[in-house]
Amino acid sequence: MSKKFIELHLGSHVIIHGFDAQNKEISERVEASEFTKKLVAVSRIKSVSETFILTDYSNGRLVYWEYQDDYKTIKKVLTK
Repeated sequence: MSKKFIELHLGSHVIIHGFDAQNKEISERVEASEFTKKLVAVSRIKSVSETFILTDYSNGRLVYWEYQDDYKTIKKVLTK
């Protein structure tokens, strides 16, 4: 049985709102003062790097989240 949610410690993030007429990303940086524990639906995760987790957001947007967790642990949980 695959996991439906994963608990992560997420902090600052960049919201991708779309693209302008010149095909340049329209983004908004949100600074967080600390990391917060959140449950994230695994189905929303698009990719994971050692620094960021890319997820779906509302209204077709995407979000790059900074995270505090260990990459190898997240990889292990997601690939089970």
